[in-house]
Amino acid sequence: MKSSSTVKVLDKGFVRLVEFMGGDEAVVSAARVCTGTGSKGEEKDRKLIEYLLSHQHLTPFEHSVFKFHVSCPLFVMRQWIRHRSSSFNEISARYTEVRDEFYFPAEWRAQDIRNKQSSSSSCSIDDKRCTAIVEKAYADSHQAYRRLLELGVAREMARFVMPVGSYT
Repeated sequence: MKSSSTVKVLDKGFVRLVEFMGGDEAVVSAARVCTGTGSKGEEKDRKLIEYLLSHQHLTPFEHSVFKFHVSCPLFVMRQWIRHRSSSFNEISARYTEVRDEFYFPAEWRAQDIRNKQSSSSSCSIDDKRCTAIVEKAYADSHQAYRRLLELGVAREMARFVMPVGSYT
């Protein structure tokens, strides 16, 4: 089945459902294999799926396949890969030139005092000044990348200077 549902994320990113196979019917069928039954109607099937999710019985969900087109900053992609839950392909900066497209947060956040893995809102952070600093760093990195290419350096090496805020 084909679809084109797109959800905007972050400042320039998106997640788009390209296509899927299976769906709810495949999950229900896989979950009920052991009892030799299939669908028991929309309401009971929905309750079964909710039960499977809430109790972390996830194997039946492997019978559905979803394909997404995602555009996100490299640092988001790296975290996603770190918590690997799917297969993926990525546009390679070895074969294509890196676009001049970078992530800028809507607001700059402070490091949380109690939780090293978290951040919190802060009125003392100058958003415009922070954005200006990052804009300059991005511009300098992309300019260095372009200059390396002009000098004949291979794309696979020139990409070293690109920041993790680059979109992929």
